Amino acid sequence: MISLDELLHPITPAEFHSGYDDRKPLHIPAGDGAPKRGLLDWARFNALLDQTSIWSAHNLKLVYNGEPIPPEQYCVEVTTQSGRSLRPSPARVQPLLAMGASIICGDVQDLTPELRTLSETLSATFAGLAGANVYCSFGGVHAFETHYDLHHVFAVQVEGEKTWRLYSNRAESPVDLPPDRAEAHRYFARTRGELMQEVRMRPGDVLYLPRGWYHDALTAEGASLHVTFSVTPLYGRILFRLLESAAMQDPQFRAWLRPAAEDGGRPLQAQLAALGSKLAALAGSGAFRNEIAMAQTRLTARGQAYALPERVTMTRLQRTGLACPPVNGPAAVAIDWAMGQPSVVLEDMIGQFDFVPEDALRQAVAEAERAGALKRL
Repeated sequence: MISLDELLHPITPAEFHSGYDDRKPLHIPAGDGAPKRGLLDWARFNALLDQTSIWSAHNLKLVYNGEPIPPEQYCVEVTTQSGRSLRPSPARVQPLLAMGASIICGDVQDLTPELRTLSETLSATFAGLAGANVYCSFGGVHAFETHYDLHHVFAVQVEGEKTWRLYSNRAESPVDLPPDRAEAHRYFARTRGELMQEVRMRPGDVLYLPRGWYHDALTAEGASLHVTFSVTPLYGRILFRLLESAAMQDPQFRAWLRPAAEDGGRPLQAQLAALGSKLAALAGSGAFRNEIAMAQTRLTARGQAYALPERVTMTRLQRTGLACPPVNGPAAVAIDWAMGQPSVVLEDMIGQFDFVPEDALRQAVAEAERAGALKRL
């Protein structure tokens, strides 16, 4: 399993966060025996592709010279116990690969323990949604033209070599891409700036790109296999959704707005100023910080796995009627709910309140037990 320290080595996480995180690209050549070489290889990639039932036109795509190949050209309709679906056919995919098409396998972050562990580590580090795609490409044919991404990029080369070209310009905190594909190509080519750096990626190398950094990549010869981890933290847009929910509990936000024509607009201006002050107070409150923390936790997988035939031991708790000690942070939501129930099961709470860190929830329950507010049955 690869840890964050091993992914960035010899750069330390502290050096990365202070000098590169959301600032500038970082190329980390592989050292001898680097564990990053073992993240994936041709044999394991082929084994994943051979699990044909897990692939569809949505998570296995083919691209040639920057253009997606229509699913009808590489998929067949199959009948399963769940009904009919469109599934990539190895017999149709392989001739397209022989012509130079690239294959992109999306959402692979849970398909192997190695991919899952690193994805969970990156998700926890950045408090963001993490995913992983595998890219297999062949010499001389572009999969993608120059573009930028809307997330952190950690590319790990695992087989073959690939040259990445990084350009001098960076889009400022982009959250959307141009909707028209042809116009997007023209826009990226026009705004990417001068070529800044060429990075030759070899097995075990890591390349970090901040959001918005213009780049493209090409396999010069042979075959290349790399895994790209994407990490997308929350940004300011979520404030509008969360603030709306919180603000509408205050009757002043449900009141009619004064007519703009009344008294030169002064009553409306005063009303808006008062509402703005209330919004500022809400955004700066500890309760709202907890809302953001819970939203971040929802993006982070807990990393639990099945261990059958072993099953979890159920911990049943009963409310006693005694006061529960104050709970800070997101766990307060779960404890408030528990104190309104005659009895609860701790393991069920952990599953239900998946936006509360498990350690924090267990600690809050333990404190409630020590205070006598909850007792085990």
